[in-house]
Amino acid sequence: MTTFVGDYPVKADEKGRVLFPSAFKKQISESAGNRFVVKKDIFENCLNLYPYDEWERQVKIIRSRINPYKKEHAKFLREFYKGTAEISLDSSGRILFPKRLTDLVGISKEIILAGQDDKIEIWNKSAYDSQQMNEENFADLAEKLLGYDTFNDVE
Repeated sequence: MTTFVGDYPVKADEKGRVLFPSAFKKQISESAGNRFVVKKDIFENCLNLYPYDEWERQVKIIRSRINPYKKEHAKFLREFYKGTAEISLDSSGRILFPKRLTDLVGISKEIILAGQDDKIEIWNKSAYDSQQMNEENFADLAEKLLGYDTFNDVE
């Protein structure tokens, strides 16, 4: 499984292509190759970029929990897959995000690629900067989510 670490400011060229950070290239598992799936994030106004092997893992999780013969589940699947695209790095190490998706989340020239464990979030730079928490709020959230006494269960 791939784990992405770091956030990198990048600029789109005149055709909308972005040079993929070499640090992220090093973090991709060999099984993913240069193939990715990009989709609109469910909660935030950004895109999520999954290496293809991670995308397949996510789909497997969804398939294990969804019954496509239930109306509510079918609606979820439709929304989940809406706005997805398979993309790949070109021979120069650039990636081109579909315009329909970049327009959807307001991404233009200045972009942040932010590693988020098994995926990379793609943000408009100003939107990314504006949603950052201050240190005190982050510390409070960390304490709320992680400040309990069950670390004995972690191996």
